[in-house]
Amino acid sequence: MKKIEAIIKPFKLDDVREALSDIGITGMTVTEVRGFGRQKGHTELYRGAEYMVDFLPKVKMEIVIPDELTEQCIEAIIDTAQTGKIGDGKIFIYEVERVIRIRTGEENEEAV
Repeated sequence: MKKIEAIIKPFKLDDVREALSDIGITGMTVTEVRGFGRQKGHTELYRGAEYMVDFLPKVKMEIVIPDELTEQCIEAIIDTAQTGKIGDGKIFIYEVERVIRIRTGEENEEAV
């Protein structure tokens, strides 16, 4: 099994969720996060004063999937979240050793 963490722009969340649902991925955890990469934030004007916004709002999606869905999942995220502009995000892929559903005790693929 793999864990996919995708950091994307917030306005892309619904489109990415739909694309993942279309390939059979039904469960995910979504967190509102803030961060920056190469774009290093931006400046904003507030009441006539300019100030630097270092951490930009992003969304982190966490998805645990069987190995055979990994490439489809990655492609769906890239195709849907990509705007071609700086700050589109990142995808991280991890190995998952074991998953247990607390309610039933099911493990691994059955628990996902």
